[in-house]
Amino acid sequence: MDFSGKVTVVTGGALGIGGGISRKFAEKGSKIVIADIDLESANKNSEKIINMGGECEVIKTDVSKSEDIENMVKLAIEKYGRIDNLIQNAFSTGNFTEEFSGSAMKVSEEGWDKGIAMLQKAIFLGAKFAGEELIKNNGNIINISSVHGLLMSKNAIVYESGKSAVIGMTKQMACDFGPLGVRVNAICPGHIVTEKMEVRWKEMPKGLKFFEEQYPVRRTGVPEDIANGVAFFL
Repeated sequence: MDFSGKVTVVTGGALGIGGGISRKFAEKGSKIVIADIDLESANKNSEKIINMGGECEVIKTDVSKSEDIENMVKLAIEKYGRIDNLIQNAFSTGNFTEEFSGSAMKVSEEGWDKGIAMLQKAIFLGAKFAGEELIKNNGNIINISSVHGLLMSKNAIVYESGKSAVIGMTKQMACDFGPLGVRVNAICPGHIVTEKMEVRWKEMPKGLKFFEEQYPVRRTGVPEDIANGVAFFL
């Protein structure tokens, strides 16, 4: 797979799945724009990409805010002249806080609005502002959903609803963008051992073993697994 000459924008591209996608596409020749609210981690990942011979720009981005998404798109075009791939991934496991946890009776209206803005509205905004550029370049949109968009879990009304919506939005966007030359797909990762999860499971190895036993291949995933899936779609 050779993505030389292509420009890939990755929301939440600092760490975890997004970080793995950013490095994978840089390795395959694409120029990278990391859009992440965690600027420190984004810059560290950018340094890794540059040290491996890649090109990368970083922009601090809150994906729930329209102006931040618009600025992300503008930066990519100003720096690299185009956008070919939009990977909409941003939502950290660090967001699993009291604010977003619980049933419809427990979650506050403010918590609901904030969570859905990051999980669902962000997907809409990315397509809205990058759509014209992607159509021009026969590009791709990959929306990162979750197994939690397919199978529900208790006391997680915000996350389960948001990730379910990502799947529906992906199908609908495929209907709108497909005839215009832009492919839109979603990936639904299972349990991925990111940098933060790796720290957690070192302290609780039996917990990781439990998760591994839920999969037919008897292992959990790593960010590169999802990055490979994204590369396949593109």
